[in-house]
Amino acid sequence: MPSTWTFTSREPGLRLRQVDVLTAQEDSAEQLSDPQLLDRATVLGRVLFSFDRHFLIEAVRRQQEAVHFSGLAYAYPLAVSIGACIQDLEMIAKVASPEEMANRVHFLPL
Repeated sequence: MPSTWTFTSREPGLRLRQVDVLTAQEDSAEQLSDPQLLDRATVLGRVLFSFDRHFLIEAVRRQQEAVHFSGLAYAYPLAVSIGACIQDLEMIAKVASPEEMANRVHFLPL
């Protein structure tokens, strides 16, 4: 079953590849704090992708405290191109199950 994604910024590249994407802006959630946005993604059953290190810190905290979240795909902003992120996210979305993504941080590039 393909994963669904919540993004903190608009990126049409995945939509062109038939990946189910919802931006925080489209969900009227752009004003939420990082923990609230990760909670929102979890309620919606979506993996969150971000370049923002604050999401990484929050995800690691949740792992340490055994707090459930639907997963985070994280990329260091200077370590990977947008094109490489799109390729990696497409692959993850098409092959990973929600169970495989849950409570994990996946670093891009793969």
